[in-house]
Amino acid sequence: MKAYTYVEPHRFAVTDKERPQLRDGGDAIVRITLASICASDVHIRHGSVPRAVPGVTVGHEMVGVVEEVGGSVAKVKSGDRVAVNVETFCGECFFCRHGFVNNCTSPDGGWALGCRIDGGLAQYVRVPHADNGLNIIPSTVDDEQALFVGDILSTGFWAVKISEIAERDTVLIIGAGPTGICAMLCAMLKNPKRIIVCEKSQERRAFIRKHYPKVLVTSPEECLAFVKSHGDNGGADIVVEAAGGDDTFGMAWRCARPNAIVTIVAMYDKPQMLPLPDMYGKNLIFKTGGVDGCNCDEILNLIAKGQIDTTPLITHRFTFDEIEKAYDLFENKRDGVVKVAVRI
Repeated sequence: MKAYTYVEPHRFAVTDKERPQLRDGGDAIVRITLASICASDVHIRHGSVPRAVPGVTVGHEMVGVVEEVGGSVAKVKSGDRVAVNVETFCGECFFCRHGFVNNCTSPDGGWALGCRIDGGLAQYVRVPHADNGLNIIPSTVDDEQALFVGDILSTGFWAVKISEIAERDTVLIIGAGPTGICAMLCAMLKNPKRIIVCEKSQERRAFIRKHYPKVLVTSPEECLAFVKSHGDNGGADIVVEAAGGDDTFGMAWRCARPNAIVTIVAMYDKPQMLPLPDMYGKNLIFKTGGVDGCNCDEILNLIAKGQIDTTPLITHRFTFDEIEKAYDLFENKRDGVVKVAVRI
């Protein structure tokens, strides 16, 4: 089969690989029907993910059809249409039992697909711990509606869940990229008093205004003053940092009111400084880390009910034969791209 492969830092390529086989009773083989490209793939290409293994098939945003299952798989069967979770997790270790599936201690636990084991920008993928990592897509939900469930939509849902948003709150989302928009959509479910999105791209600010007119929009240059003038307590009650820019971490804590929650879901290319003397007395609560993607069934149910719709994020569609073109467009943010869908 053809697979889009991490050859070495700064180089991906289409390579020929053998169709994956079951290795464990908990495995499933999934035939991929639709996939996407994530900013994390860009980080791998840039050499910013040290645990990424050269030679691995990249891609961890995907839906497909179960082809084959191991003997101990009980939740899914051949023929089921499924969303694939970005994380593979055993469900039994200390971290899994407490809902911290990103920290699963299994050798292939956490973010493995498309990083440490072959991912989904290929015709087939092997999914370990399939009973945990695959979620059956309701018949009323199509592939495009379900495409982001296992990764960026889970990230947005998880970020909102740990941010403890209340109806009285002013919520600031930094970054109107795919993850930021997913966090915004999930924040809407909490009915906060107001949501503000800060984004440097004029195209993406226009995208938010067009599709989500009730959301307030500002630029990085105006963000601090904008949030202070629109917030009720001198800043945002909740800040979700989903941009990962050179100065967005500093912006996040500066825009937060005292005693606010600042949730960091961005992936940075370099270390960030926590200037404790400057923020002394703000008494901020920081929540950070990778997504704990264990709410996919709940998210799919919300999609089926029409309460979440991420299809506007798909601005461009390609076939697998056009994967290099799709990747170039996405990585370089050309033509107003937000997300791409790649038909396998």
